[in-house]
Amino acid sequence: MSRVAPRPLSAALDAFTNTLAPASTLARVQEIWEHTAGSAIAASARPTAEHGGVLTITCEAAVWAQELDLMADDLIARLNLALETPIIRVLRCRTG
Repeated sequence: MSRVAPRPLSAALDAFTNTLAPASTLARVQEIWEHTAGSAIAASARPTAEHGGVLTITCEAAVWAQELDLMADDLIARLNLALETPIIRVLRCRTG
C-alpha cells in the first residue's frame, strides 16, 4: 500500500473551523469584510452588529465613519454581491 505525502494540518483545521462558524449574517459579513471592503478600510473599521438588514460598522476614527457613510451605497452593493443575497439594506457607521 503506497501513501501520499502527509497533508498539512492547516487543511484539516480549515475544514473543521468552517463547520464551527455561526451561520448569522454578521458572521458571514465579517468573513468577507476585508476582501469586499479592502484592506485599508478593514484595518480601520469592522462590522460589529447586524439586525434586520442594518449593518453597524465600528470605525476607529470619525473620519472613517464619515468616509464609509459616503461610500455606503457602493459598499452595500459589493457586500450583497459577495453574500449572494440582498440582505444588507443600510450601513450605520459609528466610532468606538
